[in-house]
Amino acid sequence: MLRHVTQRAIAGIAVVGGVVTLTFLLLHAAPGDPAERLLGPTATTEQLAAQRRALGLERSLPTQYATWLARAARGDWGISIATGRPVVAMFAGAWPATVRLVLLSLFLAYGLGLAVGAVQATHDGSRLDTALSITSVALFALPGYWLGLMLVMVFTYWLRVLPAFGSAGFDSDFLTGWPRVADRLRHLALPLLTLTLIGVGGTARFVRGAMLDVLAAPFVTTARAKGLKPSHVIRRHVLRNALIPVVTLLGLSLPALFSGAVFVEAVFAWPGVGRVLVEAVQARDYPVVMAATTISAVLVVLGNLLADLLQGVVDPRIGTRQP
Repeated sequence: MLRHVTQRAIAGIAVVGGVVTLTFLLLHAAPGDPAERLLGPTATTEQLAAQRRALGLERSLPTQYATWLARAARGDWGISIATGRPVVAMFAGAWPATVRLVLLSLFLAYGLGLAVGAVQATHDGSRLDTALSITSVALFALPGYWLGLMLVMVFTYWLRVLPAFGSAGFDSDFLTGWPRVADRLRHLALPLLTLTLIGVGGTARFVRGAMLDVLAAPFVTTARAKGLKPSHVIRRHVLRNALIPVVTLLGLSLPALFSGAVFVEAVFAWPGVGRVLVEAVQARDYPVVMAATTISAVLVVLGNLLADLLQGVVDPRIGTRQP
């Protein structure tokens, strides 16, 4: 198992290197000039040239890339072109909000998705299964930003019960105790609901399929023939074996949720990494985009490694079969 994880880690490092290199090339090949966006359309040619020299953009692409790699290896992600702040400080301030949103949505989506998928599998072919299938497929297919905008329209403009933007109200600094907590929860509700609904749809479909595959296995038929209670068969035999592919999905869902949170945070003006990334792309802020892309690539690799480790925990036999 250790050898397998080591091989996957080495391959993951190569993947991160490829993603970072490709992102760097695409950023510099895209139309637009960060110096022009920074100085505005009235800047003279001399001012633009001086700004490019200050940003290091007059050097060749290989030199710029080598410089960026050397600084990133030391933990220095550079200075934001748009804000003038260190990139590390920008992400350090935005990271807690994204982690809070993503982990809460992951917990709720898997908890509800497991319950819905189990109900569908045990009522396969019924009207309840059909209704839940239609709902879960619809939720899974909906774009996150569209669903977020619809929730804003319903809960903010029609019902007027939840705020649409930010993580706290303008008067949050003057609130203490329960009113402060309630204000934070009200602002968290809509972005959390958006990510959770999308996650529930995909998880429920996956759990339903995994459980139906296990229910058709011979050992389940044998367990039923022995006279075991249906609840015992589902709990001890079906769910445990169905968890093996589900934990794989769990490991891969973490980076996917961070990617999906980018658009959700932009819709709700949530002060997280996604909002920072969207603003950086609009401003052609190379250092911020490169740092965000690197973090996303690392999360994908860690998600795959986590899925491998979780599989070994759920079914120790998997570890013994690894080369």
